[in-house]
Amino acid sequence: MSERTGLIRLTGNGNGNGNGNGECGGEDCPNIYRTERGTFLVQGDTSEAFNTPEGEGLVEIPEDILREATRVLGW
Repeated sequence: MSERTGLIRLTGNGNGNGNGNGECGGEDCPNIYRTERGTFLVQGDTSEAFNTPEGEGLVEIPEDILREATRVLGW
C-alpha cells in the first residue's frame, strides 16, 4: 500500500532527513502529508513510548520536519 494519491507532500524536499546529516532525499524519509480532507499523515520511525489502542500507532518525527511543514503552510 504505497500509493500516495490525493496527498500533498509538505516536507522531505531533499534538504535533510531530520537529523541534520543531509543524507535523505528519497520517499522513505520522515515526511508530513496533507490529505484531501485537510488532515495530516506523518511518515517516520515508529515509536514504542507507550502501547497505543489497536489500529493506532505512534510516529516520532524530528523537530525540523515539523518546522518545515509549518513554514510551507505559512504558520
